[in-house]
Amino acid sequence: MGHYLKGLLSAVDRKNNWQLAEKEGFKTPYRLQHLLGRALWDANQVRDFHMQHVGKNLGFKEGSLIVDETGFLKKGKKSAGVARQYSGTAGRIDNCQIGVFLAWAAKEGHTLLDRELYLPQEWIEDHPRCREACIPEKRTFLTKIELAQQMIERALKQGFKPDWVVADEVYGQSYNFRIFLEQHNLPYVVAVPKNQSICQGFNKIPANSLLTSLPPHIWQTLSCGEGSKGPRLYQWVCFPLNSPDPVYQRWILFRKNLKDSEDIAYFLVSASPDTSLKKMVQAAGQRWKIEECFESAKGEVGLDQYEVRNYQGWHRHITLAMLAHALLVTTKSQLFPSLQELTSMSKFKKKRGLL
Repeated sequence: MGHYLKGLLSAVDRKNNWQLAEKEGFKTPYRLQHLLGRALWDANQVRDFHMQHVGKNLGFKEGSLIVDETGFLKKGKKSAGVARQYSGTAGRIDNCQIGVFLAWAAKEGHTLLDRELYLPQEWIEDHPRCREACIPEKRTFLTKIELAQQMIERALKQGFKPDWVVADEVYGQSYNFRIFLEQHNLPYVVAVPKNQSICQGFNKIPANSLLTSLPPHIWQTLSCGEGSKGPRLYQWVCFPLNSPDPVYQRWILFRKNLKDSEDIAYFLVSASPDTSLKKMVQAAGQRWKIEECFESAKGEVGLDQYEVRNYQGWHRHITLAMLAHALLVTTKSQLFPSLQELTSMSKFKKKRGLL
């Protein structure tokens, strides 16, 4: 396992078993294949260790849990969970596996926290196919929403206390998912489609119907975080919705593109009644961080470069890749405060004419 992690952290172009074995001085990849396929170890125990490592280094509080999925394009029909399904990675319906992920985003950094392989209904109903892919017999069909809920519950049991839970439309439009978060007293900002039904007073209306009556002056230009080209500036406005519990308030939040007034995104929010628009906007901006996690984990530690077909092998590789990625992120978090402090001091001295 040490050799495998070293290989994932190395500068090898492709993080497959052959190249990792060559990097570590093995004549064949058999040892690494054995690690992922037949060796006796529990990937879920390593996952729990990984979660504790992330919490101890990035903090268990003052952060956001982010739910999202990513696709792994595959050929053939034998890889566990592979099917023709929509992949946001490819931007189309394709033959792929879908992994549902949970990320932790804190001030000190952001990294992937948990993972589950989504198994379509057609897989669960095909018992011989499941046995061939080493899918546990007790594994039942679980929706992406249910997988996400399981991961959030695990994070809470591990000690994470998020300020927000953030998710895209796949999860945000699920009433059961939102109720689950409210029952666990978790504030959320989740994306929803423009025709999402909302309740104001005794009326149930589609979210986009509110836009026709909005005067231009009520929109506020706010940044939802730093992007590669500077602050991500959009126009924002929110309206309160019916809330069954006085402990929290529900809102509908709109985001409009500064360059294209027709480009509008919709979010449902649940949080403390005194929550400001600025805090909602900052929370909504957290969702990009899991995309950054996917990009860096695939580019730096080979998250998507595995050569395994069965269910156990997928979870083992993905877990070790997440651990490798977290090692990079937490190491950076330990070094960055010193660099930030030096930069701030340098700016202070320049301002005072001391440099």
